[in-house]
Amino acid sequence: MDPRAARIEAAYADRSLLADTADVVRSVIADLDRGALRVASPTDDGWAVHQWVKQAILLFFGISQMQVMEVGGLEFHDKIPPKTGLAEAGVRVVPPGVARYGSFLEAGVVLMPGYVNIGAWVGRGTMVDTWATVGSCAQIGRDVHLSGGVGIGGVLEPPAAAPVIIEDGAFIGSRCVVVEGVRVGAEAVLGANVVLTASTPIIDVTGPTERILKGAIPPRSVVVPGVRPKAFPAGTYHLPCALIIGQRTESTDRKTSLNAALRDFDVAV
Repeated sequence: MDPRAARIEAAYADRSLLADTADVVRSVIADLDRGALRVASPTDDGWAVHQWVKQAILLFFGISQMQVMEVGGLEFHDKIPPKTGLAEAGVRVVPPGVARYGSFLEAGVVLMPGYVNIGAWVGRGTMVDTWATVGSCAQIGRDVHLSGGVGIGGVLEPPAAAPVIIEDGAFIGSRCVVVEGVRVGAEAVLGANVVLTASTPIIDVTGPTERILKGAIPPRSVVVPGVRPKAFPAGTYHLPCALIIGQRTESTDRKTSLNAALRDFDVAV
């Protein structure tokens, strides 16, 4: 374990220790910013969440002061500045896209006028399209496409909670929302307007009987928004769900369009 972890955990439990731990906190955030450290890491058994790193982010807010930051003709007033050194890092950011200090973007990332928050990790070859947002601590894999208006939720508290994870090669359609630590498997395709929370029923309708999942989309699944009836005292109403309608075919590679990925299933989304 990183030797800084014990000091971060102690300061998180007892804030009177924070002043003497400030430099340690700053070093953790600096490592997040340059990609030497991650909030969550892939393992052979899934994903490991590093709770102490999330605690360091929360402590960083406590030691940071509000300041005015000027970037060209833009002015910000916040505790955390935008990332710098983008050209050296090989990252393209289109104005007014912003990645916050303490997030990491691998070389080859394209950030359109969207937003990447502190603690997030975005892999090479990924497109964060216009008005897409990547919340705090979210882990976005390589060769992912986050289409226009996608909302990837942030998960800072409680520190033990898993962040949202979008694995390599996934295609997230326009206006999708993925929050509350949901994991989207590698090369999965979400049609436009799919909403996934920890409690959203994810219904696999590809077999003779439905199979209900929660919290994770299996790799290479093709998913569209759906509704299902639920009876209440006032009557029966239709609540949102997500429908797995098939598997991504070999002909729809990682760079394919959403329409091409859904064409095999006669779904227009």
